[in-house]
Amino acid sequence: MTSMVLIPASAARRLLRLAALALVLAGLAGCASGPDANPRDPFEPFNRKMLEFNEAVDSVALEPAARAYRDAVPPLVRTGVSNFFGNMRDLWSGVNSLLQLKLQNAAENLLRFQVNTLFGLAGILDIASEMNIERHTEDLGQTLGRWGVPAGPYLMLPVFGPSTVRDALALPVDRRADPLGSVEGWDARWSLYVLRAVDGRANLLRVTSVLGEAALDKYSFIRDAHLQRRRAEVVESKRSGSDGREPAAEGDAQRPASDGYVPPEPAPDTAPGR
Repeated sequence: MTSMVLIPASAARRLLRLAALALVLAGLAGCASGPDANPRDPFEPFNRKMLEFNEAVDSVALEPAARAYRDAVPPLVRTGVSNFFGNMRDLWSGVNSLLQLKLQNAAENLLRFQVNTLFGLAGILDIASEMNIERHTEDLGQTLGRWGVPAGPYLMLPVFGPSTVRDALALPVDRRADPLGSVEGWDARWSLYVLRAVDGRANLLRVTSVLGEAALDKYSFIRDAHLQRRRAEVVESKRSGSDGREPAAEGDAQRPASDGYVPPEPAPDTAPGR
């Protein structure tokens, strides 16, 4: 007799949404691809429009709220708020470190969460850092990259910002694992979501000010910086795996562009007399 595995309705709906998203992204890639398309960014026209949308939302809502928050709340209190949300992330980071077989990182992340939750007033005080317990920020996108899932094309998400196809598909799971989602009461839960968004934006006020002044093409700068950072995080995940093997240094120029790799420019000619 054969057995049938029953999938909960909520899980089935999430799988259908992910499949639909994958089909939409594949369709966008087909429409955007062309002889001059950037292989790392075949959705560039869509992404640029989405960046404009995100900047409009930011200028109307997030940035004014972040500036008001920074001006009204003392630095010590803001540090406590950032510590609290950082402590919440440590738990999921520990799970992803474990999934990547980075056992020491997993132990440190989970120990950080326990110490700060028990002795740091639910994470408001970062006791773990004072004890030199290192934080390792991980997410499901990095875990998938650790096991060889390619990043895919660059993708600018509404509100969430820079991403890739791989990270976008992992995002619903990351959100589902967010400890804030288990907070009882709709008002309390969404108040914490808003506070986290405003606090995170306040921490980026200086960075975005410098970016606006320095970047000739803000879109390209954001895209390239994000892809380089994410690739570095995945490479570090592979390097820190339990097998202890280093990523191959040879053949970097042949690495797939879907992983966000940008080949280094050749070293300048330093021969005498030049």
